[in-house]
Amino acid sequence: MKQLILILSFILYSSCLFAQEGKKIDYTSDRSRVDQENYPDAFILSKVQNQVYFLHQGIEVWCDRAIFYQNDNFFRAFGNVRMKQGDTVNMTSKYAEYNGNTQFAFASNDVLLTTPSNRLTTDSLFFNRVKQEAFYRSGGKVQDSASTITSVRGRYFMNQEKISFKQNVKVRNPEYDIDSENLEFYSEKGHAYLYGPSTITSETSVVYCERGFYDTRNDNGFFVKNSKVDYENRKLEGDSIYFDRPSGFASATNDIKITDTINQSVITGHYAEVFRKKDSLLITKNPIVAIKQENDSVYLASDTLMVTGKVDDRDIRAFYDARIFKSDLSGKADSIHSSERTGLTKLIRNPVLWSGESQITGDTIHLISNTEAEKLDSLRVFENAFMIQKDSIEGYNQIKGKELYGLFENNEIYEVDVIKNTESLFYLRDDGADLIGINKTLSAKIKILLEKQEILDIIYYNNVDSNTFPSSQFPENSKELKGFKWRGEERLTSKADLLKGRSRFELPKIKGIKDPEVYEDFFEDVKELNSNSNLNSSSVKKSNENKTPKTLQKSPKTKAIKPVDEQ
Repeated sequence: MKQLILILSFILYSSCLFAQEGKKIDYTSDRSRVDQENYPDAFILSKVQNQVYFLHQGIEVWCDRAIFYQNDNFFRAFGNVRMKQGDTVNMTSKYAEYNGNTQFAFASNDVLLTTPSNRLTTDSLFFNRVKQEAFYRSGGKVQDSASTITSVRGRYFMNQEKISFKQNVKVRNPEYDIDSENLEFYSEKGHAYLYGPSTITSETSVVYCERGFYDTRNDNGFFVKNSKVDYENRKLEGDSIYFDRPSGFASATNDIKITDTINQSVITGHYAEVFRKKDSLLITKNPIVAIKQENDSVYLASDTLMVTGKVDDRDIRAFYDARIFKSDLSGKADSIHSSERTGLTKLIRNPVLWSGESQITGDTIHLISNTEAEKLDSLRVFENAFMIQKDSIEGYNQIKGKELYGLFENNEIYEVDVIKNTESLFYLRDDGADLIGINKTLSAKIKILLEKQEILDIIYYNNVDSNTFPSSQFPENSKELKGFKWRGEERLTSKADLLKGRSRFELPKIKGIKDPEVYEDFFEDVKELNSNSNLNSSSVKKSNENKTPKTLQKSPKTKAIKPVDEQ
């Protein structure tokens, strides 16, 4: 039993000894000398024909000169330094340090780190071989096949092919630029996650977000916090936005807003699609468009809104339960079509219009605006035209004909012409508002003059047949002309009525993008390497990557250490 314990102890001791020996740095040098006065306990190595060579657990280092502290398992390398780790990592610099105990390296002055997918250049770089992470804090640049990324600080996670860029991050691509304060980039797939105020700028659009994802290879992404897309003349905002730059397509979900900066219109709703190349958009889920007109605004609402056409030639189509509202005018129809070029707005299928106290109906209603003056000019009602006003006390004043034409001034109707087979029914009252009688008239044409929405005069033309009857003698069933329909309960009296009676949508919960990962201090667990090293413990404590020292605000250059032959 004792022999077995001795054998096991010997094997264990031998294994530990072998492991320790395996951690020692090997080297080869054409020239080696000792300078105990200036470099106690160190070998001074230098090149004659071949560079000084170090080997340690899969990492190779070449340099022109070196100071090697063999007892500390640490060296400093000068001149044409090159580090190589397998076939994946190559680093060159003018100066470097390496500690075999912690497998921690530092390089400075013209540092270039290359991997199969990236080229990283910086003034100084820290490299943790155990974690396979590299870190810079005084400005760096990373290049892949498609883009160049610069930042003040960066952390490269080699096993994940991920780089975390922080502070003044700039992505430059032939097709677009990205500016951010915090960007995590997966170089193998070209995926970028944006945190904090970020913009993506191209010739045709500017995207802003405070949290988002962007595929730099396919040039598309989605954004979920304070997001907006600016095209040449439209701005799209929403809780969540998907954006594809090559096709010019964008969609937005929840509390969307589209602003047309040229035509001074604003559209709101809960879902929108924008097609930049076709200069068109579609909005659903309680969409409302507000169009500025003079010192007022015209509002359109419906189940679905479509806007198509180039600037100054745009058409707006509102369909299914379409509604229009203005401070002094409102209406409804199955669909409403409006042309910005012609100034014509059509109320199609079962239309109704209210101007002041007048209700106007017909098979189709047209509103015509003066496009130069940007104000309402006239209206036309085709087939089964009806104009109705409630009497002050009882009944309804009515005019009907085949067609109706109205003229506006200061957005109020001041003249109406009704033509072809016209009829009228009016409650006649004296100045004391007492009912005199009910007048019914037939004629070929009727002209009505109004002032401040009140009828001043009525003129009948051709084949006039007019009779006035006492109210008691007027048949009850004749107090409504044929085709009469009062729709006062449908009247829009405020902007809120645009959505009255409509379903309230259960807005989908935006999944969003996870919070940025919080990394432990890059220098955690790194022990003191050498009293003269850039990696000594005091330096490490001061270089916590999550805290930017004041000196870093000016991105200082790392102070070079003079090669031994120059000292």
